Amino acid sequence: MNTSTALKLLLGTAALTLPLIASAASTVTTGTGTITAGATVNFTITIPQYLYLRVGTGSAYSTGTLSTVTTADLITFAPTAAVVGNGAPVAGTGGDLTGGVETAALIGNGGNIILTAAAGGPLTDTAGDTIAYTQINTTAAANTTGYSTLAAPALSNTSTSETITAVKNVVQADAKWTFSYVNSAPVAAGTYGGTTAALNGTVTYTASMP
Repeated sequence: MNTSTALKLLLGTAALTLPLIASAASTVTTGTGTITAGATVNFTITIPQYLYLRVGTGSAYSTGTLSTVTTADLITFAPTAAVVGNGAPVAGTGGDLTGGVETAALIGNGGNIILTAAAGGPLTDTAGDTIAYTQINTTAAANTTGYSTLAAPALSNTSTSETITAVKNVVQADAKWTFSYVNSAPVAAGTYGGTTAALNGTVTYTASMP
């Protein structure tokens, strides 16, 4: 290898290393006229994956408070004897917004979310009489946060699910869910459901990111 070839190889190797040399936290430049000096800073942002579901009483998600609240609300329907089974929907009482109305919110940043409502069977009284969960209707209305309106899964004696589509892997959806008793048929006197597990008064909402 002659001197000229060796020099060319050395200069080529030096040129390949220039980007590494140029990435510096300080540089000094000398000379006359307009001169420049540069410095670089590297940035990394790590975002955790999260999933938040609220139905009823819960944390103030719209202000950034995503926390666990263990309160479970009770919605009560009490039609009078004159209207039992006449097909006119009966409004509920209770709920964090009162009048049988609950705040519902779903927030996540890991893609589409599957929202499921599950019951362990029909609402039951102590005599063994039952009312199907299809007799409870859920209507979703827009909330005041500007999020997309969260549709409610229809209730059944087993479970139903719906997929909430993410936008750029992010879901921000909420609503005011109004529960009403359909009241389409006469039923035996009794108190159905409630907080006793055997009477199947609990619906469990679950959100999952596949």
